[in-house]
Amino acid sequence: MCEVEREKNIVRFFKGKTLLVTGSTGFLAKIFVEKLLRVQADVKRVFLLIRAVDAASAMQRLQHEILGKELFKALKEKYGDGFQSFATSKLWPVAGDIVHENLGIQDSNLVSKFLKEVQIIVNVAATTNFFERYDVSLDINVLGAKHVMQFAKQCVKLEMFLHVSTAYVSGTERCGLIPEKRLLIGETLRSGSNSSYELDIEAEIDLTEKKKVELQSDHNLTPQAQKLAMKELGMQRAQHLFGWPNTYVFTKAMGEILVLGHSRGNLPLVIVRPSIITSILRDPLPGWIEGIRTIDIFMMAYANRKLQSFPGDPQMIVDLIPGDMVVNAMMATTVAHSNQQSEFIYHVGSSTRNPITYDSLLQCWFDYFSANPRTGKDGEPLKITRKMTTISRTTFLIMGYQFLLQVLHLLNFLTCGFIFGRLYDDLNHKYKYLKVLIDLFEPYTFFKGRFDDANLEKLRATIGEEEEEEMFDMDSKHIDWNSYLHDIHIPGILKYECK
Repeated sequence: MCEVEREKNIVRFFKGKTLLVTGSTGFLAKIFVEKLLRVQADVKRVFLLIRAVDAASAMQRLQHEILGKELFKALKEKYGDGFQSFATSKLWPVAGDIVHENLGIQDSNLVSKFLKEVQIIVNVAATTNFFERYDVSLDINVLGAKHVMQFAKQCVKLEMFLHVSTAYVSGTERCGLIPEKRLLIGETLRSGSNSSYELDIEAEIDLTEKKKVELQSDHNLTPQAQKLAMKELGMQRAQHLFGWPNTYVFTKAMGEILVLGHSRGNLPLVIVRPSIITSILRDPLPGWIEGIRTIDIFMMAYANRKLQSFPGDPQMIVDLIPGDMVVNAMMATTVAHSNQQSEFIYHVGSSTRNPITYDSLLQCWFDYFSANPRTGKDGEPLKITRKMTTISRTTFLIMGYQFLLQVLHLLNFLTCGFIFGRLYDDLNHKYKYLKVLIDLFEPYTFFKGRFDDANLEKLRATIGEEEEEEMFDMDSKHIDWNSYLHDIHIPGILKYECK
C-alpha cells in the first residue's frame, strides 16, 4: 500500500472538487455529505444521484430525506438563514438509478456534463436487507456496482472511484485474522476444487431472470408468494451452494468481483469494507442513526421483553464501528490514493484493535434497560430483571417452542380452540419471529474471525497534523465501548428510531 503524501491535507484536497455520490438518501451517504460540507465549504459541487421520476422529485427528496434531517443541525446553526442557499449551491440532486446504464440519467447533456466534470465518485448505493429478493439484490448490489464503475471509466477527470462494500464478503465461516485481499473471479467460499462451485455471475443473473418469468407465469401464485420465492432463491444460492451467509453479502461480494475485474483497467480504486455500522460516535451529532440495524434488533426485542435468550457465543467478538469513523476512513482513503492507478482495500472495524465481546454487549444492554426500562402499552414500565441468556445451540430453543406449540395445537383441537387459541397464536408468532432472527444472525453471533485492518493503521500513521488526525479519527482504539453504548448509542436508537 502506498503511503499518503504528507502534503495531501484531507480538508484542502476537497477544495474545488466535483463529486458524484450514489445512494445519497442512505444513512452512510448522508453522514459523508454532511461532513464534506462542514469541513470544506469550498467544495465545488456534489452531484447526488437520487431515485426519482424527475428533477423536481429528486429535489423534493433532497430537501426532506437529506437536508431535513437533524444530522444537518450544526450546518444550519452555522449558516442560519443562509443555510438553504449554501446547501443548494453545493448539492445538485440528479434523478437516476444505478440499476440502469449511465446511472439511469435521461438527460444526455447532463451525462456529458458529469463525464467532463466529475473528479471523485463515491458509490454507497446498496440494498442491505439480508433477506432481500434475489433479483433486487442482483440489480442494485451487482449490476449497480458494474454500472457505476463503467460510468466512472468514462469520466475524463476522474481521480478516485470509492466503492463501499462490507467486511463480511469474506463470509462468516472463517477463523482468525482475515486479510484485506481481493475476491477473485469465479471464487466461492466453498472448499474443494469441484468446478460446480465456481461462481459465474452472468449465469446467476440469467438464472434469476428465468425464475422471475417462471413465477410470473404461474397464475396460482400471489404476488406475495412470488416475492417469497425470489427471497428464498437468493438465500439458497448464497448459503447452500456458494457459502455466503445471506443474499446481501453474497451480492456485495459479486459486486466487488465485477468492480475489481478485468474491465476496471487502470481506474484509481478504493474499496472500503466496514463491519457492523452503528450510530455516530462524535460529530456532528452523537447517537444519530437511521434504522434499527442488525444487532440492535435483538436489543430492542430484549428491552420490550419479547426476547430473553440470545443465539450466540458470549465470548465471540462483535465487530462494531460508528458511522462517522467509517466516513472519516472513506475521506482519508480517497485523498491517500487519488490518481493512483491501482486498487486498495480497507477493512474498517474494531475486532482487531479494540474488540468487544457479545457478553460485554449483553451486560451493557442489561445495565441500561434495568435502569431505564421501556414503557408498555398500558403505561407501566417493562422491568428488566435479568441479563439475556446466551445459547450455544439455537435448535434447543427452537425445539422447545416447537414442543409447546405441538401441545397447544393438540389442546386447541380437543377444546375447539376456545381456551388456548390466543396463547397458541401468540406463541406461534414469537416462534416465527425468533426463527427468522436466528436464521439471519446466527452466522454473525458465532463468527470466529477478526478483520485485519493493517492498511488503515498504516494510513493513520501518515496523517501528520494533530488537528486533522482528530477531525478524521478512524481509530477504534479511541472508543470506550461502555460509555459509547450506554451514553450515546442506545439513547440514540431510542431517540431517533423509537420515537
